[in-house]
Amino acid sequence: MTDTTNSTDLTCEVNKDLEPFTYVYWLIFMVGFFGSCFALWAFIWRDNNQKCLSIYLINLLIADFLLTLALPFKIVIDRGSASWKLRIFHCQVTACIIYINMYLSIIFLGFVSMDRCLQTIQSAKLYQIQKRGFAKMLSTVVWALVLSIMLPNMLIPIKDIPERETVGCIDFKTEVGRNWHVLSNFISIAIFLNCSAIILISNCITIKKLYSNKDNEEASNIKAALVKIFLVTAGYIVCFLPYHIVRIPYTLSQNDVITDCSLKQVLFYAKESTLLLSVSNLCFDPIVYYCFSNNFRSKISKTFSLKRQERVVRESGRESAIETAG
Repeated sequence: MTDTTNSTDLTCEVNKDLEPFTYVYWLIFMVGFFGSCFALWAFIWRDNNQKCLSIYLINLLIADFLLTLALPFKIVIDRGSASWKLRIFHCQVTACIIYINMYLSIIFLGFVSMDRCLQTIQSAKLYQIQKRGFAKMLSTVVWALVLSIMLPNMLIPIKDIPERETVGCIDFKTEVGRNWHVLSNFISIAIFLNCSAIILISNCITIKKLYSNKDNEEASNIKAALVKIFLVTAGYIVCFLPYHIVRIPYTLSQNDVITDCSLKQVLFYAKESTLLLSVSNLCFDPIVYYCFSNNFRSKISKTFSLKRQERVVRESGRESAIETAG
């Protein structure tokens, strides 16, 4: 089985010509990094009455910082300028971090939507699961779950293969590593499907509740809330749905269930393109912070209003100087 796989990999090179992707990755990295830094600054100055929703957003932010650590390695690898040891490090560590971020983001976005729904319903029966202690416990369980799925991909020993120009991370995996890779992929897809159901059901309930009150005194606020929910839902679908449509057939091609070389190449580039969309959640998450975090929103308002005030003061000062000179 191993010899067949190696010969197939040598005659069918799929992971090449990735440099065009790196320019978009750099843009995502820069925008996401500065957005995450601004969010960190906003959350540091939060009040002591930290809400359940804020805890989920902070965990989402931590996952985003993990992604910013991994993206430069992905960029160097795809440009083809990495050393052999760096390629091995990427396959064992930073590639896994990208997927850790993806599924943490998916889960915590699900929790954000669920918490928003519970706030809209305002049910006393559900009050207990909106407490800070419950949110912290649930966040700890999520981190433990995702790491238990992804860390074995880092820790299972890899094969020593001859150095060559084009190599995929799957080529380094032993039979045990390949089997866990397939298993973790299907578990991850199950996580995505369950969280997507939570997000869609929660947002539908929220939209229905808000829409029923659209003609009352707070109609403008309700319309703004509806726009935010539609925006976040659309962003989630664009970022994560295409990748998970491609992931199952791509996993089958990795393990030679699909053997046609041209189809393997199509699936590889489809995976890379949709992975790019998934990584773009690094730029999408600051929109989530703005929609759901009062601290983040108020920090942006104060920052830009302060800049406007400074500009007005400078302009009025120049006008005064001109009038005095005249």
